[in-house]
Amino acid sequence: MAILVLLAEQPRHGYDLIRAIEERTDGAWAPSPGSIYPTLQALQDEGMVTIEEVEGRRTASLTDAGRDWIAQQGTPEEHVFERARGGDDGHQLREEIAALTEAAVHVARRSGTEGAPAKVTAILAEARRDVYRLLTEQA
Repeated sequence: MAILVLLAEQPRHGYDLIRAIEERTDGAWAPSPGSIYPTLQALQDEGMVTIEEVEGRRTASLTDAGRDWIAQQGTPEEHVFERARGGDDGHQLREEIAALTEAAVHVARRSGTEGAPAKVTAILAEARRDVYRLLTEQA
């Protein structure tokens, strides 16, 4: 949806979309080229965007179907990017995920620690199950 919202403003190339999303989410979401370009291709396949060569860059713009879809959503543009920013709780969550990733990689790669990769994998698998259990608690 973020891509479509940005394309509703003006035609853009992939790198411009990445920068705009990162700016509008205050750095909370910086999609990679590996996610932007396949998404643009999928949107083109669905008839939502067209992609043309403009000044040497593949530039996407909304089709009538894409503009109609955006109009039907009734979602204010800023709401799309607010969700990505996530507020203070979202920021703290992202920081903890990053710290956990760093710790897991550090410990798993540390030489001389017998079975560290398997132990780290088991800890992360249990943590993932614990997080999913939260869904059943909310039901």
